[in-house]
Amino acid sequence: MLLDSHIVPQTVVKPGSFVGLMSLYESNYLRLLRLIPEVATIDGCFRSRVAGDCDLHVEVIERCRYTVTLSLTYHFETDDGLLVDPDMTVRVYLDGQLAEAMSVGKKQRHAELLKLVREQRCQLDLRWRRNSILNKWLEYLSDQGHLILDR
Repeated sequence: MLLDSHIVPQTVVKPGSFVGLMSLYESNYLRLLRLIPEVATIDGCFRSRVAGDCDLHVEVIERCRYTVTLSLTYHFETDDGLLVDPDMTVRVYLDGQLAEAMSVGKKQRHAELLKLVREQRCQLDLRWRRNSILNKWLEYLSDQGHLILDR
């Protein structure tokens, strides 16, 4: 079941527009809820393991009255030590039911993610790209069966 179907468009949304960005934040929130149903109450570090995919690491970085800031990443062992990739910081706006990718780590191994991160023409474009990455990754994680539940 794709939760994006719950978003009722109020207007025609142009990709790259502010209205489109807010719709993307809504979509990110719905996808994140599929991954972390208890996002409003969890605290600490979590790991989701599914067959055929890397372990997903989730850490609650900050909790405020109306927001939760999370780190989402995979961990890879390399000859140079631990590599976290993609390394995303996500802020969840509980009252507005939105989720925004605040940052994407600088050490990206995936060419397409690296290309999106480098193409920073303006703030709206930057936010659009960052949140498109989050949206696609959340969809992938859900398709793989990842689920984070409070202990």
